[in-house]
Amino acid sequence: MFFLLIFVEPHSHHFAFRCDFRHMVAYSCALGITKYHFREACNTVGTILARKRSDGTTAYMGKVVLKRDGTIIHKESKTFDRRAAAVVWLAKRETEIREKGPVKPTSSVTVAKAIDTYIADSRKKLGRTKTQVLKSIKEYEFAKLACAAVTSQEIVKFAQELALDKQPTTVSNYLSHLGSVFAVAGPAWNIPLDTEAMRSARVVLARLGIVGRSNRRDKRPALDELDRLMTHFAGRKAEAIPMAKIVAFALFSTRRQEEITRIKWTDLDEKHSRVLVRDMKDPSEKSGNDVWCDLPEPALRIIQSMPRTGERIFPYKPDSIAFAFRDARDLLQIHDLRFHDLRHEGISRLFEMGLNIPHVATVSGHRSWQNLKRYTHIRQSGDKYEGWKWLDAVTQPLQP
Repeated sequence: MFFLLIFVEPHSHHFAFRCDFRHMVAYSCALGITKYHFREACNTVGTILARKRSDGTTAYMGKVVLKRDGTIIHKESKTFDRRAAAVVWLAKRETEIREKGPVKPTSSVTVAKAIDTYIADSRKKLGRTKTQVLKSIKEYEFAKLACAAVTSQEIVKFAQELALDKQPTTVSNYLSHLGSVFAVAGPAWNIPLDTEAMRSARVVLARLGIVGRSNRRDKRPALDELDRLMTHFAGRKAEAIPMAKIVAFALFSTRRQEEITRIKWTDLDEKHSRVLVRDMKDPSEKSGNDVWCDLPEPALRIIQSMPRTGERIFPYKPDSIAFAFRDARDLLQIHDLRFHDLRHEGISRLFEMGLNIPHVATVSGHRSWQNLKRYTHIRQSGDKYEGWKWLDAVTQPLQP
């Protein structure tokens, strides 16, 4: 059997020739090569890399990669203190793989294929963010790996690649969504994705600081910032999105941006001043998590001012609302304000009015009272929005 040998000497002399494997090993050892590759016609690639340890000594890592139709179906590595030992191991494994194949049969199903199967077979509605993240993962080289070849080391390398242009919280979210695929791939489709490898990788990545939780945000809009925003939105054309109403509703109802745009007229219970919030965000279950939430009096009045011209009360796209809000914020040079801060302000307002945690939870929709404790840092007592000049404006009927 013949191989193509490509190697680089320490002084950057390059050679390429065909030879018998045993001659190749002897010749490379004689030259003191630090890195070389063995390529067989059936796409078996062997590599030895010399790396300096922290104590100054050199380690030699032998790596074997087996590809089929461009897909990695098997890979393994082993580290040695001597180059000669690494060369002997590599030669031995190459012979074993050539004669017997890898130690165990491996599936050629790639990570990308497993993701496609997960998306296609999921009866549970996937959130837009999760779907986008999973599709984004398919663009990385990691997704070309055969599932059987995915180790904790490969997951760590993938996370390190993500971290080149993403924050630890984003990397953590990517792995969380990918972990959903790992959790069901084996039991559902007999696809060998190792959940233990994912768990081990996340432990390592947390200790390296590559994944992490977002910093707790306590930003609340000031009254003068809200006044500037409302003045800006009040001057918009009549056919534009009624952002003044939406901003005020987000504040008084404590609803998230996407929740607002999903509310239907059939979800409104005017008699009991409450609304059914569909697919409310929840760490454990988002889709199908429908929750009845109380509507404070100003929020109900804003809803009643909307025309009943369609199925939804606020028939607008979340992205359009987000763009309009960011555009106004930047134009008015309001620093570090997000639409979600309106929810924080609304919940804090309820505590400042003297409502207890269970009562506030009936408005915000929180299942865990523990999560509401972060909002109890009240700045004053009473309702600072009592007599707010914009309340009458946003509760005036909107003409269809």
